[in-house]
Amino acid sequence: MNQNIPIQNIISFSTPQVSASVLRLDTLHTIISGNKWYKLKFYIQEAQQQEASTLASFGGPYSNHLVALAFAAKHYGFKSIGYVRSNENEPLTPTLEEAVRYGMELKRIGRTAFQIIKDELLHQKNSHQDDHSKIYWIDEGGYGTLGAKGAATILDSIHSNGNTNSIPPDMIRIPFTHIIAAVGTGTMLAGLIQSAASYQQVIGIPVLKNEGSIENEISALLESNHNNNMNSNYNGHQKQFTLLHDFHLGGYAKTTPAQFKFMNQFWEAEKIPTDIVYTSKLFMAVDQLIKNNYFPANSNLLIIHSGGLQGNRSLPLETLNF
Repeated sequence: MNQNIPIQNIISFSTPQVSASVLRLDTLHTIISGNKWYKLKFYIQEAQQQEASTLASFGGPYSNHLVALAFAAKHYGFKSIGYVRSNENEPLTPTLEEAVRYGMELKRIGRTAFQIIKDELLHQKNSHQDDHSKIYWIDEGGYGTLGAKGAATILDSIHSNGNTNSIPPDMIRIPFTHIIAAVGTGTMLAGLIQSAASYQQVIGIPVLKNEGSIENEISALLESNHNNNMNSNYNGHQKQFTLLHDFHLGGYAKTTPAQFKFMNQFWEAEKIPTDIVYTSKLFMAVDQLIKNNYFPANSNLLIIHSGGLQGNRSLPLETLNF
């Protein structure tokens, strides 16, 4: 694991009124990239304590979470099972092929009944019948109190020494006023809300279309972690967060030519790689918000790069320049 996560100034985003930087979690590890390790680490710790033999979780055909889980399971001596939102007749995506290479057993349970089957399996996770006593279940995307607890340690990276080499000295002295991240299950955002300072605004960019329940799911994690005293800095619902739902580009894993153009231009300008599912939509959103004067003067933005670049391998060759 990279113990020195860089914070990089985004020159092409910054204006006289707004400064923008990115926490490069994509440099954390070549496989367990970005926020995935943070969301998994306390689950793995508990699975070890329970002497489980297998880690099981859920995800779609482009799930960064399943790839990270497969690799982590292999590294820590677990077997792994991935329940996938896809049908048997669908070809494996490069993402799922990578999970298989790390030893994950895939069980494709279709799309229509995916949520029902997932809920049933998670409901019986405490059963000690048959082989269930040796399976440690993790919800999709690492959603849950332990996932949010791990994500709450992400901002610890900004306090490590030597990670601000690319930021001008005058910017280092200015506290970050906004923490901005892409939102899938909401687990990472819940952790960021818990660990953010009271003066910092946390903004989430959901990548799913018509995700009406995500705010409640994030609030449920915050309340659960508060009740379990997992983060002493979180004080009920006094911390506010904002979700901006207009930047999903058509829905989860949906892409557009304008998105590819932006990804290539952003790479050429900043040498920061982005993925088609999460981070390109995140950076496109922030770019548009700055241009629309969404942020007040003297704002200092910290954008969380959550990694997960392997999804780009599903694109035709030469679509991206990186």
